[in-house]
Amino acid sequence: MANTKSALKRAQTAERNRLRNKAYKSAVKTLMKKYLNAVETYTANPTSEAEQEVQVWLSEAYSKIDKAVKRGVLHPNNGARKKSRLANKLKPVTQTAK
Repeated sequence: MANTKSALKRAQTAERNRLRNKAYKSAVKTLMKKYLNAVETYTANPTSEAEQEVQVWLSEAYSKIDKAVKRGVLHPNNGARKKSRLANKLKPVTQTAK
């Protein structure tokens, strides 16, 4: 337990920030999973609607990753790596479809 008033306040601040960071990380993971599921669906049945859904999820995932980086939840290189991996999942599918 914290002994001083300032240490107690720092502990409260750290807990508040930890919960906020956890929410951002969880949202990023969720959007990445939804995007990957959409890519799988598009791979199995390449239709224009499925492609549009993939693009929507990609956009939302990119947006959330960028916000997490901006807020300091993710390191910039970590965010760039996640975005790159998302793009690379779609790349072979679109090349074979065209």
